[in-house]
Order: sequence, then C-alpha cells, then structure tokens
Amino acid sequence: MSESKIIQKLKQGNEQAFREMVENYQKMVVNTCFGMVHNTEDAEDIAQEVFIEMFRSIHKFRADSKLSTWLYRISVNRSLNFIRDNKKNKWFQSFEDAVQSKNAELPKFTSSETENPEMKLENSQRATLLHEAIDSLPESQKVAFTLSKYEELSYQEISGVMDLSISSVESLIHRAKKNLQKKLYVCYKKKCI
Repeated sequence: MSESKIIQKLKQGNEQAFREMVENYQKMVVNTCFGMVHNTEDAEDIAQEVFIEMFRSIHKFRADSKLSTWLYRISVNRSLNFIRDNKKNKWFQSFEDAVQSKNAELPKFTSSETENPEMKLENSQRATLLHEAIDSLPESQKVAFTLSKYEELSYQEISGVMDLSISSVESLIHRAKKNLQKKLYVCYKKKCI
C-alpha cells in the first residue's frame, strides 16, 4: 500500500492501515528514540506513545513532508519530553544494550580480546563516556548529531525533521562534533578509562 493510501486509510480510522504503518516504521521510531534516551525499554515505551500520538493526530498531517519525517519529529519531541520529565535519572547505555542494539556497532575483536574481561569492561566504559558526552550537548546539537550519526539521515532530512535550514543543521552538527571532541579529549588526558 502506498504512503498516501495508508494516510488516507489512517484518517478514516482503519486499524489494518495502522498495523501496516507500525510495521513499516517501528524500527525507525525505536532507533530514533533509543538514540536519544540510550535505553531499549524506554525507547520502546516512547515509540508506543509516538504511534498513539500519530494515530490520534493523523487528521492534522498536511503531507507537506513525508510521513517518516513527521514520525521522526514526533519521536524526537517525545524523547526530549521524556528526558526532561526524567532529568534526575542518568542516561547510561549498558554494555548489554550496546550488544542488543541494531544501530550501535561494536568494534571487531580478535579472539584474545573477546576472552579478555578487561577489554569488555573498557569498551563498556568507553560507550558510557561517549553517551554521557552526547547527553551533555545542548539539546539542538544532540538532536542533530543523533539523527545524523545514529539514524544516518542526510542534512536535508534532518532539516525537515528539525524545521531548520540545511546550513543551520550543518552548523549544529559541526558544533556538536567540536564539543564532543573537547569533552572526550579532556577525559582522555585525565585517563578516565
């Protein structure tokens, strides 16, 4: 079924169209949420909220952009709301989440490295430090960087999701990389791991 046909059926309240839309976009939405909150269970919960919100507000969708762009926007906003609501909690990604996550690539190890618990611990600590650094970025930089690196969206797609110009997106990602470089360099110098 084409996107326009799915949208039309969704506006009519068709449950089959809703199921098909969820099947088509579930992985994308969960991965986007995961890139923001770094926790699989929370990402799945937020994704459910995203689809519920989308179904309830499909009549507001004007088709100015693709359905996927609209879903990215809802996913990012829901994830940011979740983070704001739970600001007291720390957002660490466990080593198990990294292994289970389809969008996080782990480095290739030789057989001696996989048997080495120190190497596993060090890689887990590196992942935690990286996610702490990403989480400490200003909100707009974090969103742009996450959509670029985790979701591999083009600058044009990110500009559609964030409702910014492409040059603004380029600037945000550039500043995010510079900020991450500074934070991680300081940690490296202090021998955090």
